Amino acid sequence: MRILAIDQGTTNTKALLIDDQGRILARASAPLTTSYPHPGWAEQSAADIWASVQSVIARIVVDTGPQIDAVAIANQRETLVAWDSQTSAPICPAPIWQCRRTAKASAALIAAGHDPFVVARTGLGINPLFPAGKAAWVLDHVPAARDLLAQGRLRMGTVDSWLLWNLTGGATFATDHSNASRTQLFDTETLAFSPDLARIFGADISCLPTPLPSDSRFGTTAAGATTLPPGIPVHAMMGDSHAALYGHGIRKPGAVKATYGTGSSLMTLTPARTASNHGLSGTIAWTDRHGTAHALEGNITVSAQAAAFMAGLLGLPDAAALSALAQTVPDSAGVSFVPALAGLGAPHWSDAARGTISGMTHGTKPAHLARATFEAIAHQIADVFEAMQADTGQRLSTFSADGGASGNAFLMQLQADLIDRPVRVSRIEEIGAFGVAGMAMAAMGGTLAPLSDATMATPQMDPAIRYDARDRWARAIRQATG
Repeated sequence: MRILAIDQGTTNTKALLIDDQGRILARASAPLTTSYPHPGWAEQSAADIWASVQSVIARIVVDTGPQIDAVAIANQRETLVAWDSQTSAPICPAPIWQCRRTAKASAALIAAGHDPFVVARTGLGINPLFPAGKAAWVLDHVPAARDLLAQGRLRMGTVDSWLLWNLTGGATFATDHSNASRTQLFDTETLAFSPDLARIFGADISCLPTPLPSDSRFGTTAAGATTLPPGIPVHAMMGDSHAALYGHGIRKPGAVKATYGTGSSLMTLTPARTASNHGLSGTIAWTDRHGTAHALEGNITVSAQAAAFMAGLLGLPDAAALSALAQTVPDSAGVSFVPALAGLGAPHWSDAARGTISGMTHGTKPAHLARATFEAIAHQIADVFEAMQADTGQRLSTFSADGGASGNAFLMQLQADLIDRPVRVSRIEEIGAFGVAGMAMAAMGGTLAPLSDATMATPQMDPAIRYDARDRWARAIRQATG
């Protein structure tokens, strides 16, 4: 059995062709760009997202031929695409998960007292991260939106629904429960989009996709949509973070996965719907033939992206050069960098926070700033990890890492030291693609062989040094948040 798994991310789109032995038969990647037209805004071209998917599929087919049993989709979450069902043309750029254009509207809803109701229904605190506010923004600011809504032609959905629409030639307008649970318009108990939630945000559920279990047979490829032959089933869809959790083989509570990307996501399974008291979100991990798997998640807005930012600030070519510089000093000499370049996400949730560098002296060198950047990535992860332990009331002993930055052994050692846990690092970057391929194979009655040969970083930091480092970081967070 051969599954074509698409992993559509913020900085690039990847595709893997995977067989049931867990072998990667082919891989392809295509870059994407993000625009920042106004302070706090972040958006991408939905047409470019689809073109990147067409590109990676074409390369896989050229390399291996069209013998593919199913397509599976993992995708960047909380990005909203709006399009005309008649033309399949996007009506505006897609505000991505990082976009803060709805910050004032979100603050007004919180001030009006809506947050407790929204959290109770969705597990998510009101925040510009989520698509609900973005959907209202499109209706209010994009001239064509309300006319298309009145005509029944407006479609709004997360990236999975946009890709599915195009793969099936417009035959299927659907999403999976994991992606739906991140919209803040989806009731995670009834597993349906909620008119009550839509009214709060000023959105409309009539233009939203049909929510289905993650292992559904979502439709089949249409002739001419890509270089794939028609009739191949799309047999699994999951948000990328959820797919990564599945790809690590985590099926029960007690383990955490962390994805190190532009931002970062930590996720841990819970026995049932769980409300957070420590700045995390309740979410649906996935739904399949076994039922609904629930989880707690913490989303960090700027994670590995901080390394690229600091590299540019110091005039270095890339994050690899920054890492090499960071390792020339034994510590940051008291320097702390809080990369609140677009506010702070979990567990602090401060839109007003801004990036700060503190603790500099006459002895501060570029290498100290470089090291403080990698420490910041690891500290943010540690903050969410500690919040997860507080919410679950248990010691989380297994920590699995994936994503591009997880390939940096220096960072993974810092992470193990700061959380005082071994860090198991996936041997492939595209763990989300691997996970959603596994979901598709299970749905088709097969089994995907698990990944092996992960690398491991074990804690080496003296407890007193760890305590001082975490205390200094906490002070830096307080400074960044005012």
